[in-house]
Amino acid sequence: MELIKFITIAVMTLITTVGFTQNKTTDHLSMGWGNVATDMPLEWYGSNEAQLVAENVILSQKEIGGWEKNKDYHHPFSEAEKSHYKNNKAEIGATFDNGATITELRFLAKMHSQIQDNHYKKAFEKGLNYIFEAQYENGGWPQFFPVRQGSVAYSGHITYNDDAMVNIMKFLKGISSDNKEYASLQLSANTREKAKKAYDKGIQCFLDTQIKYKGKPAVWCAQHDSVTLAPAKARSYELPSFSGSESVGIVLLLMDIDNPSKEIVTSVKGAVQWFENNRITGIKIETEINKDGGKNRIVVEDKNAPTLWGRFYDLETSTIYFCSRDGVKRNSLADISDNRRNGYSWYTNEPEKVLKKYPEWLANINLSRNK
Repeated sequence: MELIKFITIAVMTLITTVGFTQNKTTDHLSMGWGNVATDMPLEWYGSNEAQLVAENVILSQKEIGGWEKNKDYHHPFSEAEKSHYKNNKAEIGATFDNGATITELRFLAKMHSQIQDNHYKKAFEKGLNYIFEAQYENGGWPQFFPVRQGSVAYSGHITYNDDAMVNIMKFLKGISSDNKEYASLQLSANTREKAKKAYDKGIQCFLDTQIKYKGKPAVWCAQHDSVTLAPAKARSYELPSFSGSESVGIVLLLMDIDNPSKEIVTSVKGAVQWFENNRITGIKIETEINKDGGKNRIVVEDKNAPTLWGRFYDLETSTIYFCSRDGVKRNSLADISDNRRNGYSWYTNEPEKVLKKYPEWLANINLSRNK
């Protein structure tokens, strides 16, 4: 009986394991590219399916080293798509927006960890060099590189929007600190040192662009001018402002630095105080169905609602504002156009992550100073 029981358990375990692996292998087409690129079981990156995806990623890499955004590289390419990527490698379009380039590089590193194919390493190093080339002397990175002109010239601003620069910085920290994710690539000491210098310049850029309010360090704008470092405008409704959203990633990154300098400590404390001072309480955001059957976001009073912050705050008054495509600041969500009210995020609870982590961070800082 014991032998039969043992065999039964073994068979069931095998079936479950095989089924899990098959699901993970076949279901990647129903997943988003970001999840496929970085979140699959490590052994999946040695599969035939992953190798086909890697062919797409290498084919779509721009000559300059980066990738376009919002592309489903894990889906099979048609012959027309293959031709398009081959014939448009020199065109502008490589970016760090929406996780682009960093996501593809992390995918290639995972591929190389399972299959030591030199094509993966070459593509990875080319992408890493793209990051080095795109960095401004002041330490910041634009959203697109080479910078686009015309109506999207704002893509040349130092971009904190959607964590573009934060993603780059986390990646470079992994490269410079011998993170095991990149170990199989055996990057040279010179390359790792170059990554460390780029990271350090990025930290200084964060410190240099932090906006002051009433003489004290506050938070950041979603983008800053690449020359003056001042808060800068992006799209018509994205005006120079204090950002209650994009500033969070910067602060969390600064808080992860071991043995932070006095300047970094001052920066974090200033940002935390700004978050504390600009809480929004007593309201929540709900979606109602209007008479035409459409959805409409509204602000509802609720004394028990979790704390919120605005996405944008006025630089002079530090008060929340809202904006339509006309670029005019308004005091209420209800006062902006239907398109912007329902097609954009105007409130966030992201700063709660900073406030939750802050007490422990501060205690560690005080402890290290008293040693």
